Amino acid sequence: MPTPALARLARLALLALFLVPTAFGQQVEDREKLAQSGMKFLSVSADPRVAALGGASTALSTGPQALFYNPAGLSRGDATTGVFLGQTSFIADINYNHAAVAFRPAGGRFGTLGVSVLAVDYGELQETVFDASTEAGYRDVGTFSPTAFAIGLGYGRTVTDRFSVGGQVKLVTEDFGAIAVSANDQGDLNREDVSETVLAYDFGVMYDTPFPGLAFAVSARNFSQQAAFGEGESFQLPLTLQIGAALDTRGLTGLDPAVHRLVLSVDAEDPYDYAGQIEAGGEYTFANTLALRAGYLFPSDVQSFSVGAGIQQRLGGVGFGADYSYSAYDVFDPVHRVAIRFDL
Repeated sequence: MPTPALARLARLALLALFLVPTAFGQQVEDREKLAQSGMKFLSVSADPRVAALGGASTALSTGPQALFYNPAGLSRGDATTGVFLGQTSFIADINYNHAAVAFRPAGGRFGTLGVSVLAVDYGELQETVFDASTEAGYRDVGTFSPTAFAIGLGYGRTVTDRFSVGGQVKLVTEDFGAIAVSANDQGDLNREDVSETVLAYDFGVMYDTPFPGLAFAVSARNFSQQAAFGEGESFQLPLTLQIGAALDTRGLTGLDPAVHRLVLSVDAEDPYDYAGQIEAGGEYTFANTLALRAGYLFPSDVQSFSVGAGIQQRLGGVGFGADYSYSAYDVFDPVHRVAIRFDL
């Protein structure tokens, strides 16, 4: 049981987890971001657990899925090998498929290696070309199927029993195919290949404070050079800085920690191309088997709350987990995410 001093400190930590981000959110709500970015598919959340927590993941993500949020979490955990497979049914019938693998040779003495993959299925989109002779000013010329893909190689290491660092380099490509850019008087189409490939970098740190269960973390994702499609205008990838805190309340509540676990998490996110946001969420786990989650993102013009659940079990030395999340949007259909996890 915690001492009275620790209990008071726990209450103060809980209060700070919510009051400080609220003050930050009030400041960023009126801030206008004028910058633009491309390859926005890199910003879509991969893990249902993270999505259900409103995106508050910087101090929580561990295992292979940490490559999508904070590579410092890659080295956290006891598994020698971990596998993550996720699928997101996004707005406008766009499907995102994520996969990641982590491997800790020699029990993690030399760090943890990881590989991440992201593939986007946009489906078929209508293709048009400018045509002043038509009433609409354009004409349909068929359909096209753009693709987007990213593969990353990451490394994470627990430097001390409290401090972890990690990084990832990603090869990112987006390909729209041979796009019709104009048509001559005879109606013949002029097409250009529109695609771009660029390297991007992620970095992160995690720190477990001396206070039981309290952790802080920072991540920076999608550092890159300017990119451009052909001779078009250059753009920046969706560079994002995220600072977060998480508090595992086991041992602070008086409940049996083997049965009840409540984790609270909050992040302040500063993206390159829009105003800063606050992400906050909570996760309750019963008997280390069933997890219930809820989160909120603010300020946001379109997204509101998220909820989700997960199960995990260990059978014959193999850990298995499955997660689901539901994210509500004000003007779009809800977004559903599912994932499975394995570890040895």
